[in-house]
Amino acid sequence: MQAEFTDERAWNQFHQPRNLLLAMVGEVGEVAELFQWRGEVAEGLPDWSESERERLAQELSDVLIYLVELAEKCRVDLPQAVLRKMALNRLKYPASKVHGSAKKYTEYKD
Repeated sequence: MQAEFTDERAWNQFHQPRNLLLAMVGEVGEVAELFQWRGEVAEGLPDWSESERERLAQELSDVLIYLVELAEKCRVDLPQAVLRKMALNRLKYPASKVHGSAKKYTEYKD
């Protein structure tokens, strides 16, 4: 859908990997701005208004759109990369060693 959207507007000339990365970082900044100065935010965002939730949804969507397009431009099969990364994370962070801890994998003893 994003590729079609971009093609219809002749924007591929602007959507090179570096530009997509910078655009995504800008959108992450917009997500961060929504959380700025709020302190800890409870799961589910119970204190947020409907308009604040919608704004968050839009900004997170922008991040995802740029991420997927960046992966496509870099010829990264993102679903497969995620599966490989999760398998690696399971090795780096075995539940039996890390349960309930936020330490980095390099801090665990074998």
